[in-house]
Amino acid sequence: MRQTGESNSKGESGSERGNGNENKAECGNENEAERETENLGERLDAAIASRVDRTAHADRISLDQAQRSMSRRSTILHILTIALWLATAVILLAMLLRMLPNGLDGKRYVPIIVALMPWMGFLSAAIMVVALAVRRIGGRALLAVIGVVCVVVQVGWHWGYIEPRQTISGNARQAVAQAAADGLPDTSDKYARIMTLNTKQGAADAGRIVETVKNEHVEILALQEVSWSLLDRLNEAGIADYLPYSVAAQQTWHDNGGVNVLYSAAPMENVKQNLIPVESSSVPAATIDFAGTKVRFGSVHPFSPRPSNQGLWNRSLDSLAQLQHYDSLYVLMGDFNSTWDHASFRYLLGGRFLDSGEQAGEGLHMTYPSLLPVAEIDHIVHDKGVVVGDLETKYIPGSDHRALLATLEAR
Repeated sequence: MRQTGESNSKGESGSERGNGNENKAECGNENEAERETENLGERLDAAIASRVDRTAHADRISLDQAQRSMSRRSTILHILTIALWLATAVILLAMLLRMLPNGLDGKRYVPIIVALMPWMGFLSAAIMVVALAVRRIGGRALLAVIGVVCVVVQVGWHWGYIEPRQTISGNARQAVAQAAADGLPDTSDKYARIMTLNTKQGAADAGRIVETVKNEHVEILALQEVSWSLLDRLNEAGIADYLPYSVAAQQTWHDNGGVNVLYSAAPMENVKQNLIPVESSSVPAATIDFAGTKVRFGSVHPFSPRPSNQGLWNRSLDSLAQLQHYDSLYVLMGDFNSTWDHASFRYLLGGRFLDSGEQAGEGLHMTYPSLLPVAEIDHIVHDKGVVVGDLETKYIPGSDHRALLATLEAR
């Protein structure tokens, strides 16, 4: 009986141990589940933290980029504002220099700056448009007002290039477009195609000059800076077939790059090698009969306004201005080394002479330099008894000027 009791006791004790082991296993499983849950939470926390860090980093990058972009725009606007105001200051200075009287407009670089005045008008218009279009330009309202004033003043100065003051007739256009049976123009009427060219010390292509004379039915040709070599080449190219009459200027020690020459399809009267004393180069002249109206032509070339030519430029233009007191009906053709905006050129015109370019209302005809012309320094200046129109320029190889052509009508 004791053995049975002991046996039962041992069995119960083993059962208890088994239940204890099972409880321990269950506790272990619970602990492991808790650890996994904790690990999962830690991973989730780490993932969330990582995402937050990445988002914050991306936000910082975006903010930095936005700040840099705003800084660049601000810098660009600042530079643009400075550039616009500097350009406006240059334009205002140039306009003040343009208003200098004759005698003062030849100082140092003044003539060169004033020669670019038409481009200042375009620049003023561009500044005005930018000031009105870009709101963050500093002082944009004042800048726009100044731009408007500059444009209005400069358009007023050059109104003759926009609105014609004189026009040639349809008969004149038809006459110069036709040629007689021998291919030569009619020299007995009141109309003529005329042309002037600075030949760059005789380097211009003689063949192209003669070809242009032929194709354009030119009746009067004025050349400047002509060398004796060019005269020979022109003769070889056959210029006498179209312009058989000519006069070359009297050669002097101070010739401005060469002598001036005048050619004509019609007979010349009262021929002179030196029409008027000019310090730069002599003026050859001759009178041509246009169906009863006699017109006196001259080929002119005053000094250029380089800083080294202080005073010479003004004096040579002032010498030509003395022709205002001469008799005859004049047409002066050549490289005047000046533009409509120079006071010295306007003084030469005075109340008697007209500049064909400023009268025709056909826009600007830039002639210098030949490849990319920026200045209109070649002119056809005439008395009020004739009308000049249908201006155009032609490129002649070898020359640094473009040829200026026009139709003349004597009235």
